[in-house]
Amino acid sequence: MRIGLDIMGGDFVPDPNIEGAILAQKEFSDDVRLVLFGDEEIINKALTDRSVDISLFDITHAPEVVGMGDAPTKAISQKPNSSIAEGFHALRNGDIDGFASTGNTGAMLVGSMRYVSTVAGIYRPCILTALPTVDGGFTIVLDVGINADCKPDVLYQFAILGSLFAEYVHDIKNPKVGLLNIGAEEKKGNLLTQATFEMMNGTKDFNFVGNVEGRELLSEDIDVIVCDGFTGNVVLKQAEAFYFAFKKRGIEDDYLERFNYESYGGSPILGINAPVIIGHGSSNEIAVKNMMILTRDMVDADLSKRIKSALAR
Repeated sequence: MRIGLDIMGGDFVPDPNIEGAILAQKEFSDDVRLVLFGDEEIINKALTDRSVDISLFDITHAPEVVGMGDAPTKAISQKPNSSIAEGFHALRNGDIDGFASTGNTGAMLVGSMRYVSTVAGIYRPCILTALPTVDGGFTIVLDVGINADCKPDVLYQFAILGSLFAEYVHDIKNPKVGLLNIGAEEKKGNLLTQATFEMMNGTKDFNFVGNVEGRELLSEDIDVIVCDGFTGNVVLKQAEAFYFAFKKRGIEDDYLERFNYESYGGSPILGINAPVIIGHGSSNEIAVKNMMILTRDMVDADLSKRIKSALAR
């Protein structure tokens, strides 16, 4: 297995990415190889300065950088030798099995669509987050940002994608899928959630348990929660706000710490033909390490193939 990491993406490059790669390499088995994309001279110097054997990694020289403020489509087109573009070239050609970056989110989305493309039959790819439950597990929430406006059939596919991710990446058997709504009753909500409920109710494609309210976001009774990207992004940002507010007040708690984005690493893009993970721009080395572990787990799960099989059924 070969996993690619964009060394030049993020707010504080290259240090967190280099250090995260070193930490991940120590945890990976011998059959997992990390491929680092970026300026070769910078990468070699960073590894040498840390007394790390350069031969432990493969390095692909990419002298150009897509900045965090660059226009995504223009950057991908005008910077073909950037670390993001070179990573996607390698992913498309099969030289790596998965690709991760803490760089420009828009550029990662554009690169995914241009070089990897969606699985046949998927209406729209989506991104997810994992919220920690009180019993030590996670609730998968999707979409959390790409698709602000959705139709019922799109949400239905999100449920399939989230269910497959929960089962094969988080090892949850027959995951329980809920539709985020303002009430549990089937006629609750707006036109979108009412129509989506009718479509999901009684399905054999996933284990639909009905509408769920916001109070159940952190409950161990639900494994996957489906919503449009506008709502999901509000949920995600609200969770981050609570975490930083409690930290600012000096509150220390093991459960609270699980809301720290570092513990999860990044957001997978689901519905495309290869594993791609987008990390937070301000990720530290722990977040980058966990992002690489998540990328490995997605490669192991062979999720794209499972999505194709589910759609064929």
